[in-house]
Amino acid sequence: MRKKFLIVLIFLMLTISACGTQAPAEIAAPIVTETQVATATEAPTATEAQPAPSAEASTATATPETPIPTNPADCTNSAAFVADVTVADNDIIPAGTDFTKTWRIKNTGTCVWNPNYTLSHYSEERMLAPASVPLSVTYPGETTDISVDLTASSADGKHTAYFVIKNPAGLIMKIDKDSRLWVVINVSSQVAAATQNSGSTPVAQNGGNIPVTGNEGGSSTAACAYTTDAAKVTETVNALNAYRAQNGLPAYTVNEMLTKAAIRQANDMSCNKLFAHNGSDGSTPTTRIAASRYNASSATENVYGSYPPLSGQGAIDWWKNDKTDIRHNQNLLSTTYKEIGVAYSFFDNFGYYVLVFAAPK
Repeated sequence: MRKKFLIVLIFLMLTISACGTQAPAEIAAPIVTETQVATATEAPTATEAQPAPSAEASTATATPETPIPTNPADCTNSAAFVADVTVADNDIIPAGTDFTKTWRIKNTGTCVWNPNYTLSHYSEERMLAPASVPLSVTYPGETTDISVDLTASSADGKHTAYFVIKNPAGLIMKIDKDSRLWVVINVSSQVAAATQNSGSTPVAQNGGNIPVTGNEGGSSTAACAYTTDAAKVTETVNALNAYRAQNGLPAYTVNEMLTKAAIRQANDMSCNKLFAHNGSDGSTPTTRIAASRYNASSATENVYGSYPPLSGQGAIDWWKNDKTDIRHNQNLLSTTYKEIGVAYSFFDNFGYYVLVFAAPK
């Protein structure tokens, strides 16, 4: 009996010894320390799919939106016209061509303009204008340039379009004594042909002989023997400043550089029979003023031509009584402009006046 018990005891001891030397399956993998557990918990495993970053979140982080200024409920909206930056009234535009009209406008109200304020077509021809053009952020007292892309009609003649500025509620804003901004152009298929066939025509800036543009778009070699009249220029200046005095306004100062710009356009008009602000070489009031080396903060121009020629007083009377384009009279009585240049040129029985207005920077 003792012998059997001893055999069983030896057998049990051998079995326990064998179990102790075999590594348990669950600890066959490397032991992970507390630090490693924390790291493993925070970082995804190699086989775990990485979620794609949100494009929306990425965009918001890279380019945050500029906040739109908040206006008080009782703020007011009003504006003032400062200048035609591109395409002055009655400029000649080639038929069917695209062009950009830009107005410089001052915020004279107490509301801050933002992209919820828009320029929209109001009446007359649309000229393929877009439905609306948002304004940039403009604080009270600041100026902004508002541009709209347009297309000229294919029909020759005078074409007009009216635009208005609307506030976020869709109400039309007051601009000076009106509520409209306008585009007045003279469309010419001959100018289109000239642009395509012969390019621009050179213009003498200081007077002299200027090539005359032919009706077919070419350039004639005939000399233009225009003449000037200092007495008519003096009469124009005196008539203008007398008109301003009647309205309680200070006299304009005659500036030599602005006078050069006026002379250039008056001579070009007389020699090429132009009745517009664009020169035969493609110049504009802005570019001519810049070429005269006058540093302007704002500028514009009145032009006139007739047969028989008017006196200087007659030209001022015509501009102040012009109901088709009231800006002629507004320029005469402007408080924005401080200096002028005046010129008169005569050729082939026609007399042409140019009156340049500007304010220095």
